[in-house]
Amino acid sequence: MNRLFGSLFLGLLTLPGAVFLQSCLDAATPEAIPVYTYQVINTYPHDRQAFTQGLVFENGILYEGTGGRGRSSLRKVELATGETQSRVELAKRFFGEGVTIRGDTIVQLTWRSNVGFVYAKDTFEVLRDFVYPGEGWGITYDGKRFIMSDGTSTLRFLDPETFEEVGRIGVKDNGHPVARLNELEYIQGEIYANVWKTDRIARIAPQTGRVVGWIELKGLLSLEDRSNRVDVLNGIAYDAANDRLFVTGKLWPKLFEIELIAPE
Repeated sequence: MNRLFGSLFLGLLTLPGAVFLQSCLDAATPEAIPVYTYQVINTYPHDRQAFTQGLVFENGILYEGTGGRGRSSLRKVELATGETQSRVELAKRFFGEGVTIRGDTIVQLTWRSNVGFVYAKDTFEVLRDFVYPGEGWGITYDGKRFIMSDGTSTLRFLDPETFEEVGRIGVKDNGHPVARLNELEYIQGEIYANVWKTDRIARIAPQTGRVVGWIELKGLLSLEDRSNRVDVLNGIAYDAANDRLFVTGKLWPKLFEIELIAPE
């Protein structure tokens, strides 16, 4: 075999290996996931006693689910003043969690009781209850299914009539599970999720569970506002009619309307 032919032959043999190696290197390179910051557009009063677990907005009204053993509630709140217009208390054995709206009903989860409630939206009359395995944290509605978090990196999809599980996804950031998913909101085809004990919201593709963006909300609540007891960021509501995004936290004195700023 002459030298030229041998060099060409060796190159052909090693080409697939080189392609395979490059493919592995590409797969191992973390994808740059955009991190959004924010601008505060409006600030509204929020009840300092509200241990916010769920938040949803419709037709000018905030609906808020609060937690705490013996002090959990579902509330109808006026946005501009933060005043509670009506409320219903959960039985003392229940620790209230996430809330969402479907049609003329509101759905509320509880933490470790394995029970959720369906209310009439206008009167807060309990229409029925339902059961589920594991813990209840956050819930939202995508127009076809309920999406539920349980404090892990898994989101479950529930049938809106029977509340039976019809699917689930694992949420990952570049292949790494994102645990402690909490309050949820479905916004323009994505799932927004508070990550407990952080100042971040994950933006999740519901088809795959892949995190497609992060929202960094560090510094949203001032040091002065933190002078009295506050807890973690938790509470996402979206005004679809006017494209407004609201966020707050447990025991926070304020609720914020924010605009997201994309990374440069």
